[in-house]
Amino acid sequence: METAGPRPIKKAKLVLLGDVGTGKSSLVLRYLKGEFVEFQESTIGAAFFTQTVVINDETVRFEIWDTAGQERYHCLAPMYYRGAAAAVVVYDVTNPATFSRAKKWVQELEIQGSQNTIIALAGNKADLLEARQVFAEEAQTYAEDNGLLFMETSAKTAINVNDIFYEIELDHLVQVSALAVSLNTP
Repeated sequence: METAGPRPIKKAKLVLLGDVGTGKSSLVLRYLKGEFVEFQESTIGAAFFTQTVVINDETVRFEIWDTAGQERYHCLAPMYYRGAAAAVVVYDVTNPATFSRAKKWVQELEIQGSQNTIIALAGNKADLLEARQVFAEEAQTYAEDNGLLFMETSAKTAINVNDIFYEIELDHLVQVSALAVSLNTP
């Protein structure tokens, strides 16, 4: 009896969006390397990374685009989120303005992005309890009302960083499997 060869590696684009200083690059660094850099340089344009994961015997290579948060780079964002399987919209729990702009990113993704894009909302810097100004309940309600994944994260302490990426990966595989079934159904 012949055994099947290795399963093909699927590719999926994942983009991080949000204001400057929310910790997008720190989240990626924590997720990919398990590291945290206290004073991270601002991203210019975008940074590109890959991460290959195996879940339920499926191998997916995530092409991760960490976009710049400065307003002057906003016009480049569609180039990065177009065709994305998933987007992580990051805000800083100590800065309500970043939460308001995160909502604008979600609206933009819903209007201009793919209708199948998985959108996760990450309230970063959750370790800064004393400085918190955006409460989890408010963000959770917003996420539920808009069909988003939601977690509070801390790149500094690693709270929920791997979890939010894992949930995106799981949702992506479920979505791909459902699409394959619907395409094969007469």
